[in-house]
Amino acid sequence: MTRIPIFDLDGTLLDSDAALTAAFAELGVAPEQVTFGHVLAEECARLGIAVEDYVSQYDVTAAEPFPGIEEMLSRLERWGLCSNKHPDSGRAELARLGWSPEVALFADAFNGPKRLGPALDAMGVAPEQAVFIGDSDHDRLCARSAGVEFVVAGWNPRARAEPGDFVATEPLVICQVLDRPRSGKWSL
Repeated sequence: MTRIPIFDLDGTLLDSDAALTAAFAELGVAPEQVTFGHVLAEECARLGIAVEDYVSQYDVTAAEPFPGIEEMLSRLERWGLCSNKHPDSGRAELARLGWSPEVALFADAFNGPKRLGPALDAMGVAPEQAVFIGDSDHDRLCARSAGVEFVVAGWNPRARAEPGDFVATEPLVICQVLDRPRSGKWSL
């Protein structure tokens, strides 16, 4: 059985750290103060700025896919997206890149941090039929909370694995992961 991948966006499909911090920097926040993997509203509140101000500074043309992402996505029949990103920025980036996930859920789809349940429901996929690929501790928790296998986007040098995590060293490894039995104790 081929499982269905659901991806985080920032730090997983997009090499977006510089773009994300640049918008904060435009608002006077030092780049080293910015942390990743959170709901935008929470990070803005922590840094003392308005979400609307951040969104107005965010350049939706700045973040590019990590090497190998385009090829990997072109090989997938079905895939979904579940992100804490602001919906305006996220949808603009998907349109710019010509990406069409079956389901794309952003911060406006959740009451708080992202959850995989709504994406699974919208795609008609059971937790054991899915794999969530992400780069942060929040992504790992999101997958575990939904009973979905988690894969670390190891192509992002900022991503950190925990004991027992499967780490995909490059995007095309995801295509191999989808055809493997669910286990979590192997590596490619």
